[in-house]
Amino acid sequence: MAKHNAANERIKREYFHYLKQAKRRSEASIDATAKALRRFEEATRWRDFKRFHREQAVAFKTALGEQTNARSAERLSWSTIQTTVRELRAFFVWLAGQPGYKTKIRYDDADYFNLSEKELSVARAKREKRVPTLEQMHHMLTAMPVESDQERRNRALVAFAMLTGARADALASFKLKHVDLERSAVVQDARDVRTKFAKTFTTWFFPVGNDALAIVTDWIGWLRRELQWGDDDPLFPATAMALGEEGGFVAAGLLRHGWNTTQPIRDAFKSGCAAAGLPYFNPHSLRDMLARLGEKLCDTPEAFKAWSQNLGHNDVMTTLTSYGQVPAHRQAELIRGLGQRRMGGHAETLADANIGDLIAALAIKQGIHAPRA
Repeated sequence: MAKHNAANERIKREYFHYLKQAKRRSEASIDATAKALRRFEEATRWRDFKRFHREQAVAFKTALGEQTNARSAERLSWSTIQTTVRELRAFFVWLAGQPGYKTKIRYDDADYFNLSEKELSVARAKREKRVPTLEQMHHMLTAMPVESDQERRNRALVAFAMLTGARADALASFKLKHVDLERSAVVQDARDVRTKFAKTFTTWFFPVGNDALAIVTDWIGWLRRELQWGDDDPLFPATAMALGEEGGFVAAGLLRHGWNTTQPIRDAFKSGCAAAGLPYFNPHSLRDMLARLGEKLCDTPEAFKAWSQNLGHNDVMTTLTSYGQVPAHRQAELIRGLGQRRMGGHAETLADANIGDLIAALAIKQGIHAPRA
């Protein structure tokens, strides 16, 4: 049996064009939609979308709960299931209004892709992330090998991620011109750098320790001095591959362009964690680490707002709610500590702490007014 349906492919192509041009969706987002549609077509044996029936949606949801992830061999997470059915619902709502499909599909048929409230609750539940400590990251920098150009690049990459909290896609696309060592800053210019929502902003190096800055400074100096690279060359060049003596491909220096994907970024972090004897921390986890560091260091609302902007957030609540979750062990320490202070007769009021000022400032920003005493 052919693993595609010509009519489906044509209408999917129209839908992807609609998402890109009308909805301004990114390529990565459209790829996720295509993956969801592919799952559905496989389940229905590539039946024409014109023959869609609500019972197909019901059966697909049941089958989806039994599918496994190709990499981990584990069942699909509820968040993956939620994303899949959400994309399918949006597609069939759109399809119901297209010529040739209006008489075949009703708008409310798409509602059968919805999950139950219980399933949605499980899918949306926030679970504790694996986040490194600053000490663990410094240990990683010490443990990472630096024998080859590729290894030195990988260590500089990790150090730069610590200093800036830049996302993986941005790390893969920085050029030398974006880094200003004199000002200790990096300009995340959306014209060249693949930033989230194509946002342009300046990040000043976070105070994470001088060894990270020294590693990045040495790396940039080597690129400019030894390789004679200029402003438009990549900060983290891709690896050149060549045929080895035993027939396989081996690393053979650096190319004069960056990476098109973020997989090499994750690979660098995996090798760094392995060298340090640490569990794998993904590149994005450093943003969580920096958010938690900011909660400890910032003693005024203004300071935390600056810290939040440095991460690229317009709203400080994004930093607090998306990255500022207190880890479980620290939560236990704080609660026990509060209880001990109360039992000792030294209970503090919220107004006595700087965090009280921060919460008050955030409440005003959100239009929430505390009741008068």
